[in-house]
Parts: sequence; structure tokens; C-alpha cells
Amino acid sequence: MSASTETQTITREYPTRPRVSSGVCISDQSSRACLLDSEIALVEDLQSAAIGLRRSKEQYSPDFQICLPYRGIFIWHVGDDDVVGDANQVLFVAGGESFHLSQPCWAEYAELIITPARALLEEVADQSGVKLSIHPLFRRRSRRVGFDLQRRRARFLQSALAKDASEPALEECTLALLRAALENDGEWRPASGRTRRLICRTKEFLQANLGGAVRLADVAGAVGASPAYLTHVFRRVEGIPLHGYLTQLRLARALEELRDAEDLTMLALSLGFSSHSHFSAAFRRAFDCTPSQFRNSRRTSAR
Repeated sequence: MSASTETQTITREYPTRPRVSSGVCISDQSSRACLLDSEIALVEDLQSAAIGLRRSKEQYSPDFQICLPYRGIFIWHVGDDDVVGDANQVLFVAGGESFHLSQPCWAEYAELIITPARALLEEVADQSGVKLSIHPLFRRRSRRVGFDLQRRRARFLQSALAKDASEPALEECTLALLRAALENDGEWRPASGRTRRLICRTKEFLQANLGGAVRLADVAGAVGASPAYLTHVFRRVEGIPLHGYLTQLRLARALEELRDAEDLTMLALSLGFSSHSHFSAAFRRAFDCTPSQFRNSRRTSAR
């Protein structure tokens, strides 16, 4: 990608955006669908089959990308880091680094990949002139997302896949996603390698048991830590209690499943909630609407 010129507004053209994404692809059984191909960004929906891949071939992206996983889990091995990609994380891919991917759970995964025009990304990620290569989030590689970004991600996917939004509308949604993803959530202190591996194993266990009853003693036993130590470390690293992280994963999956769900009680139980009322209350606290209201709004939009 060539060097970009200084950008004053988001309405100018960005001729430096690559026409073809270099791609983060876990295996030959992955598929990529182009959702938006404009001068400001290329947005793709990548889906991988359930293959339980131990490690992919070496891959490389010359472009800076923002990746928003929304289903399943994978591990991004880049530099000395093993970064978890799940529905509670946003990943920051720095152009020019080689990497491998692995898929620890025998389950499909999917992610939204945004490859912005370089000038646009520099504008949105403005850090008082800091280069993207040393931008705090691209050095950190990932951060936990909030419910607002998960809701925006779900609405973008549903509108784009249903083809019920114009290109300018999708471009505005893309810009909103980029701004929300690049919000710095404060000072970050890197964890030790041992702690990162513990957190990674914990997230793998949560993903593998997303639809079942998860007890703290079971999680702690599976990852080889005491319940007290695990909950303390997890909250310190992720900024959220372990049970809260699990609930957020379940609600993120609900956002993707609701459009086609007819029986909300069955959906609630399949996601590990104890009842429809438990699911509805958690969903409303997170997204300011009930599951049925969210589902109906998307069906009305599609029609």
C-alpha cells in the first residue's frame, strides 16, 4: 500500500484502498463474502467450517485491518503473542506482520474484516500524529468490546447480508464501527505469558460450553487454577468478571440467532440461560430492548 496524503474530511476519495483483501483465512474450508467494496473500505464476512485446526500455514497481510469476530473462537499467533478471537474481542492487524491461526474448539467461527483506506484509518485512529505501526491498539493487538459495538456489528451484518441498505448507509455504518473499535479504553498493562495462557484456556472452555451450565469450579479445574485466583486474574486482565464475560458471549450469539429464531424460550435455553425471562432481562440490560423487539425490528427492516 502506498503512503497516503493528509486527510481533512471523510468525504474525500481514498484511492489507496486495496481492491482485494490480503486475507486472514484459517483454512481452505473458509469462505469470504464481500459486503462492501468502496473507496473508504473493503468489508468482508469470513466464515470457517468446524475443523479444529491446530495451526494454519504462515500468512501475511500488507494492510492494516480491524477484525470483529462474532461467532466461535480462534487463536491468532502473531509475533510472540497468542491472541484470542471471540465475539467479545476486536482485533487490530498491523500491516506487514506474518502470523498463524489455530482453531482450538471443534466449532465454526466467523468474523467481520474491515480493510480501510490507509488515509481514512489514520484519520479515525488519530493519536496526535502517532504512526499506525506504533498506535497503542495495534501494539496491543486486541481489546474487549462493549455491548454497543456488538449491537452495531450485528445490525451491519444483518443489513449487509439482507441487502436492504444502500452503499452510503453501509459506509456510514462502517465508519461508526471503526470509530467504536478504535476507542481507547484507558491504560493497558500487558499480562505475563503465563497469565495470558491461563486467560486463553479459560476463554476456550467458556466457548466450548457456551450452551451448557458452567460452574466456576468446573472452569477452574479445567484450566488448572483455583477459583479465587482465576476470578481475580480474569477480572484484572479483562476488566469484567468471568461470569459477565460468559454472559456477553451468549448475548453476542443471541444477536446473530434472533432474526431466524421462532421460539425464544428454546433459543434462551440453547444459549445457557435458565429461562426466557432470565434471557430477556439480560438482553434488555445490555441492548435497551427485548429480544423480541430486536428480532421484529430486523424483520421489518428486511421486508
